[in-house]
Amino acid sequence: MRFSALQTKLTIPALALIAGFAVAKSGDYFAINSSGLMADLQKGNTRFIEGKNSFPRVGPTRRAQTAKGQTPFATVLACADSRVAPEFIFDQGIGDLFTIRVAGNVADTDEIGTIEYGVGHLKTPLLIVLGHSQCGAVKAVVQNAQVSQNIRWLVDNIIPAVERAKSHHGHGTEAELIEAAVEENVAQAIQDILQRSKEVREKVAEGHLAIFGGVYNLESGKVRWLGQKPDAFKAIGKVELHGDGG
Repeated sequence: MRFSALQTKLTIPALALIAGFAVAKSGDYFAINSSGLMADLQKGNTRFIEGKNSFPRVGPTRRAQTAKGQTPFATVLACADSRVAPEFIFDQGIGDLFTIRVAGNVADTDEIGTIEYGVGHLKTPLLIVLGHSQCGAVKAVVQNAQVSQNIRWLVDNIIPAVERAKSHHGHGTEAELIEAAVEENVAQAIQDILQRSKEVREKVAEGHLAIFGGVYNLESGKVRWLGQKPDAFKAIGKVELHGDGG
């Protein structure tokens, strides 16, 4: 990874300790504070799946409001894939999401700096890392594809996730391995953010930020929220939502 010497070396147990976080424990699950913001995202995703997007807050009034300043409620790190558009996926409007998009939804220096702007300056109470099925960047690492030097520097962040997926799913099909690696890569991005961003760790420890990971299915349109596995999710908890959270 670029600038790996700058990374803080934190173990998963240490991350879990940091994560007294912006979530309240409920049994073996974690429920976000009573804001209901995660439930709002889930409802928006349901509307999207059913083809009933409401396209809220996109008209002239909203443009006029947000021209005076932005107050998004979630920072979203997502893949740059043209089929993965968080505002549509979650049926949100202008100024609702502070979105960072990069191939493979990796969290390196530029992405983490932008995340810090979202959670620090804009004070978003949610940070979502969103992977997706059939991710080309993950597939390139799984297949050890020949890519340009700049792309190699980009996807090297994904290598640890692929190695973990191979160790757990190495006997399955390539398609199964890629999908397992997609999940691991979401966890890797969250781990990289927590390791390398003091500001994010502080926001989490202060109870001002909750972090969740999910995988978007290109065919169904559904976001499946990830739970205790892979191991990195032990540090962030499992999403508890009303109804079928995926």
